[in-house]
Amino acid sequence: MLINFTNHPSSLWDAAQTEAARKEFGDIVDIAFPAISPDADEEEIGRLADEYVQKIKETAGDKTFAVHLMGEMTFTFAMLKRLQNMNITCVASTTERKVVELADGKKMAQFKFVKFRRYE
Repeated sequence: MLINFTNHPSSLWDAAQTEAARKEFGDIVDIAFPAISPDADEEEIGRLADEYVQKIKETAGDKTFAVHLMGEMTFTFAMLKRLQNMNITCVASTTERKVVELADGKKMAQFKFVKFRRYE
């Protein structure tokens, strides 16, 4: 099983990402990534990380699983340390970024999924 713990629900993934996740990990289960206040201190980040590690473990139950982990950097790092200390595989999704310059001077970024990469 892949627990998708990001700001991007798996229902919005493109077919390539969904297929790659199912092929490598099996079922996909979403846990919404929390909004992290820019004012949060390290202690608050740690408490929140402990809370979400528990949610992930409860969601997985006795199944073998990995965690797709991406989001606010300090919280993601706190989660990664905790999950890796429990020997839980964590992955990030990699994308190819294409930027299109629009006529009004704005830029539009398009992202194409490439693969899942393990945090090592």
